[in-house]
Amino acid sequence: MANTMQNKGILIVLSGFSGAGKGTLVKKLLETYDNYALSVSMTTRAPREGEQDGVHYFFSSREQFEEKIQADGFIEYAQYCDNYYGTPKAYVEEQLAAGKNVILEIEIQGALQIKKLFPESLLLFVTPPTAAELERRLKSRGTETEEVIAKRLARASEESEGIEAYDYIVVNDNLETCVEELHQIVKAARAVPVRREAFIKEIREELKGFVKGAQN
Repeated sequence: MANTMQNKGILIVLSGFSGAGKGTLVKKLLETYDNYALSVSMTTRAPREGEQDGVHYFFSSREQFEEKIQADGFIEYAQYCDNYYGTPKAYVEEQLAAGKNVILEIEIQGALQIKKLFPESLLLFVTPPTAAELERRLKSRGTETEEVIAKRLARASEESEGIEAYDYIVVNDNLETCVEELHQIVKAARAVPVRREAFIKEIREELKGFVKGAQN
């Protein structure tokens, strides 16, 4: 019974500046280890080239998104660069129960909402090694105008004021090294007592049984 509780997954909130390489990092993590699951977010932004509905995001209209808000269908939601982003509830709960470490790739507003609702969640902030490298990555994507890039850099400046709210900073310089560091952080975080309250409760009860047996 204790092993079952020990195998329950944890909720990982992964945030970071736009252009920090979060998507690439998560993709490599999922390819390398089998005990992770990526929560698919819903958004009102238009799909980028190659993105598939239900795989990268659930793409919806603003009206559909707001209807889901009213129906309490999100763990969290927020607006970013004039679009909605949100985390649907059901998938996350199912994967955690199955022992998967569920990754929520969301921005800082949503991350802080999650921490309030789930204090045991693990908050990770991804950043490139320098601001200049961030600008280079944004420009090299070739998917956005100079105006949008400027907005994303301005947003990054705002987000940098909230980094202290996270549990760990993950510097995405070398991809392979970064993936391994992230995995080791998660392994250690799973053993923190606040994330193993059910396991602790069970083992305490079992130990009390031994004590009673010895007293009889």
